[in-house]
Amino acid sequence: MTTRNAALGGIRVIDMSRVLAGPVGGQILGDLGADVIKVERPGVGDDGRVYGLAEVQGKDGMSLRQGGFFAAANRNKRSITLNHSRPEGQEILLRLVRTADVLIENYKVGDLKRFGLDYESLKAVNPGLIYCSVTGFGQTGPMAARPGYDGLFQATGGMMAVTGIPDGQPGAGPLKAGPSLVDFITGHNTAIAVLAALQHRNRTGEGQHIDIALLDSSVAMLSHIMQDYLLNGVPPPRLGNGGNGGGPADLVHTKDGMLYLTAGGDEHWRRLTVLMGQPELYQDPRFDENYKRGKLNRLELMDIINEWSRGFTSEELQAMFDEVSIPAARYNELPEVWEDPQVQHRGLRVTTPHSWAATGSVDLIASPLANMSASPATIRRAPPLLGEHTAEVLGELGYDEARIAELQELKVI
Repeated sequence: MTTRNAALGGIRVIDMSRVLAGPVGGQILGDLGADVIKVERPGVGDDGRVYGLAEVQGKDGMSLRQGGFFAAANRNKRSITLNHSRPEGQEILLRLVRTADVLIENYKVGDLKRFGLDYESLKAVNPGLIYCSVTGFGQTGPMAARPGYDGLFQATGGMMAVTGIPDGQPGAGPLKAGPSLVDFITGHNTAIAVLAALQHRNRTGEGQHIDIALLDSSVAMLSHIMQDYLLNGVPPPRLGNGGNGGGPADLVHTKDGMLYLTAGGDEHWRRLTVLMGQPELYQDPRFDENYKRGKLNRLELMDIINEWSRGFTSEELQAMFDEVSIPAARYNELPEVWEDPQVQHRGLRVTTPHSWAATGSVDLIASPLANMSASPATIRRAPPLLGEHTAEVLGELGYDEARIAELQELKVI
């Protein structure tokens, strides 16, 4: 599978991570052309293989053990199985490290050191190795030994504190976001750090250890909301579906659905009042400042807007907003996302050949990096079966068929 024009063609990544954050980072590198070799436990594999509410259906009822978590984070990888607690497994991994540029792992802090597979040990084998450790709380500190998953960090990093229905309204309280956003952002931070380390190595020849923590990502991803708190010391209120940058910004109801409206700037607000046939609202003392519209009198303003918007269909209202350049977008349920003409135009659903799937293919979510003009991200491989490429990769490392069979008999692979 050619990676001739790929940004990371010629880069080899050993992905020893499991579930979501680390695998997402490895997948991004694979999308950009790296040869990503996923190392999994024999007979069990990545825990993420059985996570999620759906799975890739195999031929003749065969279980492929490719749940939603796994399929979302493991395309463009080759899977090998390896018991790294055995000396023979460690030897295979050391051979692989000698050929690699990057290793990603998300084991508990210090766990791989027991097997001579920590950064310092592997640095002696390959001084240029970029070794990325992904953990919940980081490599040091009083909580470093704790396990960590996405929901914990939505809670402890502040995200839940600013997400949910406002106090005083029915159902008020903190709310977890549906997607595993901390995992996803941590995966992206993993890939960014690796790319930066590769550039550093290009200049200096020096590898390095990267310490990526879900906690760090969870705090950083609050972005401007957390920055507001650092500037004024005042925790912001939860706003439900309200925007954080000004108002009006919220869901508005129509005859047949909803749109999300963002008219936080003064000029957008002025255009909206004209469109509504209520230009006097622009200078109304309740709404003449962004803070009043977005925070202080937000509910009152949204009631006024919704009374007007319910007179139109979503399509009619979107066309009206587009005509006067007011930012708005239709609210979509998941099936409707894939019917959206812009989503279809951008090719965000990619049908990928899958030799073991019942239909011969699997639909995957496209990489958002697919529109680079010279070296776009591509999907070249479907998520792999457990150990699908073990013999292939070991053959590349110099193991013959007899030795591979012996390692299978010993349950090393």
